[in-house]
Amino acid sequence: MRADINFLFEMGTLRHVRRTWNQFGGLSMANDAEHTFRVAVLAWLIAEREGVDTNQVLKMAIVHDMTEIRTGDVNMVSRLYAVRKEEEAINDQTEEVAMQDEMRALWRECEERKTKAAKIVKDADNLDIELELMESMARGEVFSRALQKKREAIRDKLFTKTAKQLFDEIRVADPNEWVLEGKNRFTHGDWKKK
Repeated sequence: MRADINFLFEMGTLRHVRRTWNQFGGLSMANDAEHTFRVAVLAWLIAEREGVDTNQVLKMAIVHDMTEIRTGDVNMVSRLYAVRKEEEAINDQTEEVAMQDEMRALWRECEERKTKAAKIVKDADNLDIELELMESMARGEVFSRALQKKREAIRDKLFTKTAKQLFDEIRVADPNEWVLEGKNRFTHGDWKKK
């Protein structure tokens, strides 16, 4: 039980791991925990549309960046130089944890990207960045537009039909539409024009 408790405390520190690509343009981006949450939701949505076991995909999405607590995040520049011991990190993190075997297997499957579930999680990982860039551009961050343009090639690296469709839709979407045009006091409540 002690290993499980220590593991839970360690997982809580994921919220303090900054994603390093925010160094470009001083972008205000999600931390690793926030990123992992939306990756899990995206992966669930894609899995549902692709007819893949959502339970497996959700678990895999949860563990996909877990090693970054120990190894740190790497961005598009640092990835060329950094050597991370992620296999060692996942093994050390999960030592004597109740679900260590499953977590290690899911993490390895995700890294290998051979199964449909692993491909869905990688698609979700990439789509979260697209969503975040759109949100950043809506805040007026100019560098995000330049980065988004460079990421056009990502579409060809997506594995699933659903992810490619989502990619296309995200790139023309308004991140604020859900609140401005959705159900709210202006559209359905006491502030609605009569």
